[in-house]
Amino acid sequence: MSIAVDTALAPVTFTEGAVKELKKLKDQQELSDDFGLRVGVEGGGCAGMNYILGFDQQKEGDKEYLIDGIKVYMHKAHGMYLAGMQVDFQDGLNARGFVFNNPNASSTCGCGTSFAV
Repeated sequence: MSIAVDTALAPVTFTEGAVKELKKLKDQQELSDDFGLRVGVEGGGCAGMNYILGFDQQKEGDKEYLIDGIKVYMHKAHGMYLAGMQVDFQDGLNARGFVFNNPNASSTCGCGTSFAV
């Protein structure tokens, strides 16, 4: 499998808070350098699709991006659902976790991880 980093504009962005939390999580899990952050979608959830966000190794069909010092893997087919999405991290009294601000979502669910296009 050839490994090439896509130098084109990445389809997703991360806020400063998300970058800080993602780097902290990777360090805590003591993952090797061949692990990157997988960002994607899968069928399911209350609105039809769920977001995927977790550390994984590169798979066939993935594009690799370098976003704010974080190696990101995304399957080529997922870009159309995630283009322009911003991932944020909330750390407040009422909510804690990653928040997906996706301009392609026609509706979202109260859980925050499920959406429809």
